[in-house]
Amino acid sequence: MDFSSFVTSLATSFVIFVVLMLLFVWLSRMPGNKVVYYPSRIIKGMDAWDGKRTRNPFAWIGEALKAKEEDVVAMAGVDTAVYLVFLSSALGILVLSGFLLLPLLLPLAATDKNVKLAKAEKNSNGTFSELDNLAMGNIRKQSPRLWGFLAAAYWVSFVTYYILWKAYKHVSQLRAAALSAPDPKPEQFTVLVRDIPPPSNGQTRKEQVDSYFRSLHPDTFYRSLIITDNKEVNKIWEELENYKKKLARAEVIYEGSKTSSNPEGTRPMNRTGFLGLIGKKVDTIDDCNNKIKELIPKLDAEQKKTVSEKQSSAALVFFNRKQAAISAGQTLHARLVDTWKVTEAPEPRQLLWLNLPITLYQRKIRSIVIYFFVFLMVVFYMIPIGFISAVTTLANLRKLLPFLKAIVDTPAIKTVLEAYLPQIALIVFLALLPAFLMFLSNKEGIPSQSHVVRATSGKYFYFIVFNVFIGVTIGGTLFSSLKTVEKDPNQIIPMLGRNLPPNAIFFLTFVALKFFVGFGLELSRVVPLVIYHIKRKYLCKTDDELRAAWAPGDLGFGTRVPNDVLILTVVLCYSVIAPLIIPFGVAYFGLGWLILRNQALKVYIPSYESYGRMWPHMHLRILAALFLFQLTMIGYFSVKEFYYTPVLVFLPIISLVFAYVCSNCFYRSFDVTPLEVVAQSVKEVPNMEPIFAAYVPPCLSYDKFDDADQYEDARSQMPSRAGSFA
Repeated sequence: MDFSSFVTSLATSFVIFVVLMLLFVWLSRMPGNKVVYYPSRIIKGMDAWDGKRTRNPFAWIGEALKAKEEDVVAMAGVDTAVYLVFLSSALGILVLSGFLLLPLLLPLAATDKNVKLAKAEKNSNGTFSELDNLAMGNIRKQSPRLWGFLAAAYWVSFVTYYILWKAYKHVSQLRAAALSAPDPKPEQFTVLVRDIPPPSNGQTRKEQVDSYFRSLHPDTFYRSLIITDNKEVNKIWEELENYKKKLARAEVIYEGSKTSSNPEGTRPMNRTGFLGLIGKKVDTIDDCNNKIKELIPKLDAEQKKTVSEKQSSAALVFFNRKQAAISAGQTLHARLVDTWKVTEAPEPRQLLWLNLPITLYQRKIRSIVIYFFVFLMVVFYMIPIGFISAVTTLANLRKLLPFLKAIVDTPAIKTVLEAYLPQIALIVFLALLPAFLMFLSNKEGIPSQSHVVRATSGKYFYFIVFNVFIGVTIGGTLFSSLKTVEKDPNQIIPMLGRNLPPNAIFFLTFVALKFFVGFGLELSRVVPLVIYHIKRKYLCKTDDELRAAWAPGDLGFGTRVPNDVLILTVVLCYSVIAPLIIPFGVAYFGLGWLILRNQALKVYIPSYESYGRMWPHMHLRILAALFLFQLTMIGYFSVKEFYYTPVLVFLPIISLVFAYVCSNCFYRSFDVTPLEVVAQSVKEVPNMEPIFAAYVPPCLSYDKFDDADQYEDARSQMPSRAGSFA
């Protein structure tokens, strides 16, 4: 990419961002759009504009900056506040690094002559732009100037250690403050029990669990709930709920059809066949009422069958004291570790009920198989990623598709395509992965939604770092110089060394595209706005349908965090090689922190709360990015034939030691809840019925069983009220 294409890319991205920000300012002031731009405030019963609407287009920036961390926790939860700590930590690392690297390294690179010498070489096949003069590639081999770059590598590393240590301490305090709040949380009184052995002859599963825990915790045991297989009962319940919604919609349509000229109205009709397109035509209201009457006794029979015949080897056990439940969740209960496995229970709304009965050995086997499959995906996806990075260059497109020459040779089109084509192709390609990785993580037998998100995030991180960062860097170089490699394979390492700095220009435009266009779309919410208005005008008839149309969902940590860490990895790895990338990284994380803080306060609604359990994952991935940066620096200094390159070998060792120390100091308090934290809260025994009721599945709450004990069993089978049966 030449300098003009780079400037065009940057300027175009900035213009798009400004347009999207102005759209946000204009559209968010319209009363009809407030459910799209302020849904979190509306759901909490707050005024969308806090009693005032200002003409200042930058007022939202002041509101985001003035808000306290306690406000973020109150509006969006601890997990969102921790994610903002992650963004601010990445921003701090880059800002502190840039204070030294930009004034030190840019003059060192700009005043050397390696690029000019390379251009002058007759056999040089490299492509250089004006930006290469500001990169480490402009430093000659064995130059004493490399000492400055070596010192910069140490500076970036120690800045990262400092910021991460402070962040870990802060997040630990944030988590402790949330967990020590006096309001009772159902998960703090509950443990999850898996791998329950078969009951003795004549003993029911509930009797077995009750007697076991009553004998071990005689003073604090409250009640047990046996997990059952709710597939069939939930299927019937969902069908019943769908008919109720369909009935409500039909009644609204019927009432709307009544006019002065037609006071009786027109009753809605539908066909009973496939998707309502074929079959007999019937009155929708009568048909729904008939279906509901048929399904209620069917649901009743299936509920009783589920309770009596579909009990599993997992249960939820309730205690009347927080300390007792937390202590039980951290205690080894059985002599055989493959039985009576007790852990702290997740929130009711994030339990994955179908995964709970999966046995220990099945979980181990599933995990091994899935991670092996993911490993193969990571390795072999580099082939199409490398192919995309090579083929989507204009030079290769002209060779592969000669009929495009007339189009791509047009100066204006050529400049735009050079600026955006490879980056857009890469972003679209990666957008296909998250849902599949989420599916794989779910199949491991993980018990909670937050754990699945963490597992998905880990898989996605390694995937995109290996395939995007390494794949684009190596793949593009190998494809562009394939003939050279075929003639002399020993030229691979020197060739990579020569081409690594120019690849920074690709990542400069990649980062610019992500933060200007990506965060511009995030702030403006143009896509959700258009979808909402289409649904409201043509599809929504009832209030429930309207609420579902503007429901914003949550931040989506499973994909957000890996993409952010990818940007941090790219910026760190090129921070010393091409320091000009640092301001782009600062802009990405600075804008991201500001815009997502605004969205956390006004838009997104968390679907679960894990009290910062994501932080150790984020911390480890930042260290992985730093480790990759340190290995990159060792390799590149070797290419530069710098005699003192071995001095850098200490950095990866220090990173491993730092990770070990952080894990030993902090991780355990994120894996389980410290007793001193829950001991700070109110010690009175709360009303246990609401805590117990929080774990009742909607699909088992219709029937009122005559046998109270049997009803207790039925209530235990819940997939939470937010219920996931995935």
